[in-house]
Amino acid sequence: MALNVTHKLIKSHLVSGEMTPGEEIAIRIDQTLTQDATGTLVMQELEALGLDRARTEVSVQYVDHNLLQTDEKNAQDHEYLRTACQRFGLWFSKPGNGVSHPTHMQRFGIPGKTMVGSDSHTPAAGSLGMLAIGVGGLEVALAISGVHCTCGCPRCGV
Repeated sequence: MALNVTHKLIKSHLVSGEMTPGEEIAIRIDQTLTQDATGTLVMQELEALGLDRARTEVSVQYVDHNLLQTDEKNAQDHEYLRTACQRFGLWFSKPGNGVSHPTHMQRFGIPGKTMVGSDSHTPAAGSLGMLAIGVGGLEVALAISGVHCTCGCPRCGV
């Protein structure tokens, strides 16, 4: 039986498991996306994991969600994110560059790639032929560290 685009993307990135709907699989992740409201915890998780450099092809930290400056706290978070990106080898998209998910699709979106992101709009990159999954911060940190994404193989189509 012919595979749909989702199963083709899974098959090309499958590192363990069977391509049977509901069965646990692990896939290689090519890209990650974080934004400033979730990225601080991701960077702290990378520190806790003892990561030296990102293991993904592309990992980007966007500063686009929490821009109000009523005190110094947001600016401190943004500076922490900038220096953490330098430390771990991630791209840093400073305030004003654009909203994370459309900006990522415009600058880094590549059909056939996989991505996890700690933003609820991450799956929008599926419109480019990517397998893009919204996950929690720990899952993003693990992907940046080179750990494969584990999930149930989806049932797609009939």
